[in-house]
Amino acid sequence: MNSKIPAPKSKFITVKCPDCGNEQIAFNKPATQVKCNVCGATLIKPAGGKGVVRGQLLGEVE
Repeated sequence: MNSKIPAPKSKFITVKCPDCGNEQIAFNKPATQVKCNVCGATLIKPAGGKGVVRGQLLGEVE
């Protein structure tokens, strides 16, 4: 029996805060706003699917 499980389309990403430069790991499809842990600036806003990244996207977490 060869049942294949599809890979998830959502990922964790590393985002750099535009205000303080803090690097933070977040989900790329958030249900709520993702804020910086240091200064409180909004890093990712939800958009009904993939979030709108306000900071600098550094890459995906593997």
